[in-house]
Parts: sequence; C-alpha cells; structure tokens
Amino acid sequence: MHFAALGRILGMLLMLFSLTQVPPLLIALYDGGEAKYSFSLALSITLLTGLCIWYPLRHRREELRVRDGYVLTASFWFVLASFGAMPFYLSLRPEMGLVDSIFEAFSGLSTTGATVLTGIDSLPRAILYYRQQLQWLGGMGIVVLAVAIMPMLGVGGMQLYRSEIPGPVKDNKLSPRIADTAKTLWIIYCGLTVLCALAYAMAGMSWFDAIGHSFSTIAIGGFSTHDASIGYFDSFAIELIAVVFMVLSGMNFGLHFLALRSRSLKAYLKDPECMTFLKILSGAVVITVFVLAFYQQYSAPTDTLRHALFQVVSVATTTGFAVTDFSGWPSFLPYFLIYISFIGACAGSTGGGMKVMRVMLMFRQGQREIQRLLHPNGVFMVKMGKRTVPDRVIEAVWGFSAVYLVTFFTLMLALLACELDPITAFSTLASCMNNLGPALGEASLHYAELPSSAKLILSVAMILGRLEVFSLLILFTPAFWRY
Repeated sequence: MHFAALGRILGMLLMLFSLTQVPPLLIALYDGGEAKYSFSLALSITLLTGLCIWYPLRHRREELRVRDGYVLTASFWFVLASFGAMPFYLSLRPEMGLVDSIFEAFSGLSTTGATVLTGIDSLPRAILYYRQQLQWLGGMGIVVLAVAIMPMLGVGGMQLYRSEIPGPVKDNKLSPRIADTAKTLWIIYCGLTVLCALAYAMAGMSWFDAIGHSFSTIAIGGFSTHDASIGYFDSFAIELIAVVFMVLSGMNFGLHFLALRSRSLKAYLKDPECMTFLKILSGAVVITVFVLAFYQQYSAPTDTLRHALFQVVSVATTTGFAVTDFSGWPSFLPYFLIYISFIGACAGSTGGGMKVMRVMLMFRQGQREIQRLLHPNGVFMVKMGKRTVPDRVIEAVWGFSAVYLVTFFTLMLALLACELDPITAFSTLASCMNNLGPALGEASLHYAELPSSAKLILSVAMILGRLEVFSLLILFTPAFWRY
C-alpha cells in the first residue's frame, strides 16, 4: 500500500476542495451576511490542512494500484464530506450541531437529498447555494473530476475511475485514455446543467433558483432552495422541465455521448437498459395514476396525472424532489415508490439504487434457472440485446445483491436499536442507501427529529450507496490488507 502517495493525493484534493467554497463565500460577501465568516474560516482550515498533508509528501510520485484506488476513494469521500460539514457547523444561521452538519454534508455530497434543515426559505443565500453545489460536485463523483486533472498532478487515474464509476460495466470507456473519458463525462454533465438552468429560468425561476435547482436536478440530488421543493413554484412547465432532465440524468451518460457523436437517437433506442428504464417509469406512472384516480385523491384528472408523473420520476430516478407529500397517498403507493427506488437509475448515470442493469440481469438469470429446471440438458445464455453476458458478470451481480441485502438488514437492525419505529427505520435506510432522500414515518418531512446515532448510521449508509457497497466493504476484509 502506497500510503505516502495516498496522503499526497488526499492533500491535493483537500486543497482543490477548499476552492469550491469560494463561490458561496463571494455570495456571502455580496449579501453582507454573517455566512462570510463561516465560509472564510472553513476555506482556510481546509486549504491549510490539505497543504500540511501534501507538502511533506509532494515528491512521492508512485503509480496507484487497484487497492490504493479503493482506499483513496473511500478516504476522501469521508474526509471531504467531513470538511464539507464545516460551513454548516460554523454558521450562526442555521445553527447546527456537529452530527446534523455531518449528516447534511454527507447527504449533499452523496446526492441523497435527505435534510435536517427547516425554514430553508429564510436561510442565507450562501448556505442555500452551498447545499446545491455539494450535490452538483457529488453528482458525477469528485473522483472523476480528479481523474480529469490527474495528468497535471502526475498520478494515474484508472484505479480511481474503476472504484468510483457506478454500475456493473465499469471498464467500458468512451475515450482511449481515462482522463479523456472523465473530461468527456464532465463536458456532458456541465452541458446538461447549463441547458437545465436556462430552461428553468425561461419557465419563470429566478436565476439563483434556476442555477441551484439545475445543480440538484442533473446530479439527481433533490436539495431545493425552498421548503416546498419544486412545489413552491406551482408551475407545470417547471415540473415538466424537471421530469425531462431527471430522466436524462438517470440514463447512462455514455449514451448521451454516443447520441451526440452520431447525431441520432438510435443509441437510446438500441440500448436494452435504457428502454427497460423508460418502461419501468411508464408502468409505475400508469399504476400510480390508476390508484390515485380510484381513491379520488385529486379532483381533477389533470392534477392526478401531473402529480403522479412528477413524483414517480422523481423517486424512481432517486432524485427526491417533491410537489406533494407522497407519504400521505392512499393504499400501497408510498411503499410502492420506495420499492421502485431500489431499482434506481441506469448504470453510468448520476442516479442511485441498485441500477436497472443489475435488476435486468437478475431477472434474466431467474428466467434461465426456470428454463434449466424444465430442460436440464439445455444450454441457455443470458443476453443483453444481442450480446451474451459472461457468467462472471452474472456472478458479480448476484454477489452484489447478496451483500447489499445483508448490509441493508444489518443497518436496519442498528436503526431499530436506536429506537426508531419499523416504518421510519425501513424507509430512511432505503432512502439513504438508494441516495433518494424522502422517507416515511417520522422522517416524512425532514430528518431533524431522528436520534443522533441514527443520523450517523444513515450518513454511512449514504456513502455505502454512493460507492455501491463493495467499494467500501472491501476495506473491512482481512484479505484486502494481507499483501
């Protein structure tokens, strides 16, 4: 393990991360509020800490191995999220304790969108912007951002990229060099952010709200600058824009690259995961509309369709925006939406959940096992489109699913030990591990009333979900440290 090289990179990343606190500091200086002190102090502490770590190790230039990449990825997710909590902790408004500050920062950087804050409309604009920016940075992963500039830092990036990019097909690259791949992803990411902000502004949002909500929309985060979230604007046009960009952000970003390069939509239509993703969204919307109409939740059919479409897309893509409190919907709908978040978005997207690709492979493997029971001597292959999926990939998907479920049930027992009721424990853990945000029970509005121990457990669950369990749990295996 190259601990010196890891320390050098971590120090550089901390110094780079400190620069992300400059924009909210400038907003605070412009507004003349007390937030300028918290951001200036947080920036200074982060910068000096990174400098003190980096300077003694600045000449240690060693190529990272795969194990080093996993250690560094997990380390700076926890370290950067912890330093990212400082502006919240040092701020006088809102006045937040250490645990709440850590929870809010972990939620932002992991693009979960769960919050302990109330009275968001009255908070300083610097704090509001900072929350949105945290989600935007976490959207495609700070690791990939670092990989894009690794050539300048003299460090290879493949190990980091493989341990960060979500989904079961991590080795597919858009460009021959890993740095080019990361830059391509970020160009697409930034382009979608700009388009989303312009669309929001044209639909009636202020520029501040448009930029802030574009950050959380493209990142599939869910933070808002208002307590009522997207419902604050009461605009069908804004909701429709959000739906379009949530769906786009829930797709594999590699498809956006292929579609732009070929100037054709065939890349989407030919991709089995993308088409399954759209079918899941469509089917969930139909079921939700039917149940809402059956129970006459809304008087007007247009309101039924409007609310169903927005909330299903928001939850299924694990964004977490709201135009209404779906926890009060009739029958099984609240749990139905939470269950959908387990599927999540596509591999290679900014979304959470187990990913559509994995769910598809598990379903098709189940079909193959049924065929084997009927025809013991038959040879059956699992295919995605026209491509045969290797058994090694199938094994990895089942392994991930098993570890995911064991981790989920273990953490749920821990939450029950914190004296949460079963509904709150289940829904908050599902929401945090799937990087969703909204929950049921005591956390249907916010997470502020939960015990501090539960908030810390859920903070770890957010990072577990963001790193897709394996990338973090592998650090706790004796074999990882044996050699």
